[in-house]
Amino acid sequence: MPNISELIEQHIKALLKSSPNDYIELQRNELAAQFKCVPSQINYVLSTRFTSENGFLVESRRGGGGFIRIVKVPLDRHDDPAVKIYRLVGEEITQSQAEKIIKRLAEEQFITTREARIFGAVMDRNTLRIELPWRDNLRAHLLRAMLAAVFREG
Repeated sequence: MPNISELIEQHIKALLKSSPNDYIELQRNELAAQFKCVPSQINYVLSTRFTSENGFLVESRRGGGGFIRIVKVPLDRHDDPAVKIYRLVGEEITQSQAEKIIKRLAEEQFITTREARIFGAVMDRNTLRIELPWRDNLRAHLLRAMLAAVFREG
């Protein structure tokens, strides 16, 4: 059974999918009331599951008429996605950040499910058994090399 965070995430993604504008505007308190949770639970979901690594931009306006705008930012196949990902990865990357990027690439069908599993295995801290910060640096170099190989194919 999914936990409350997963239910909120699924709900927001369903709203985004049905939106003709690639964005939605929500009221934090209304969403919290709908899921019978505290508003901080909504904040948690937004800050952990709707990040730039996952392909989202979250804008928030506070106050009486405040809202949260969630924008789905797709990787544009006309621009060079390899360059965008290269910049996103940077010189070092945590396992969690790498997993989010890999998940997004698979969701947007830039890589196959099989490639995503291989990427994930290589990014795992149990595979990269060296100390921080070298591990995050090596992970970034490996991820960029794998992505370059995949994008060079296409």
